[in-house]
Amino acid sequence: MTDPLALKPTVVAVIAAMAAATYLTKAGGLWLLTRFGVNDRVEAALEMLPGAIVVAVLGPELATGGPPEWLAGSVVAVVAWRTGNIFLALVTGVGAVVVFRAML
Repeated sequence: MTDPLALKPTVVAVIAAMAAATYLTKAGGLWLLTRFGVNDRVEAALEMLPGAIVVAVLGPELATGGPPEWLAGSVVAVVAWRTGNIFLALVTGVGAVVVFRAML
């Protein structure tokens, strides 16, 4: 019987490669931003990026979801609008979808 917690070398290599790619992407972006001046337009685009990523990730789920997901999406929109805090809105949305799925 094999150990279920044993890691295969290919799995470890893939995880290490993904970690390296993530680090290089972030470090490269920071390096570029320190080398070149950031104008107001680029800064405004970077400030909008977290919200755009959230919409890109959650949009398909809302499109294919049902009433629990739509209600939770409404909760997220209200919390984000009232607080301006995306993280708080996402945490509230996760709780809301769990509650709405249990109720409906």
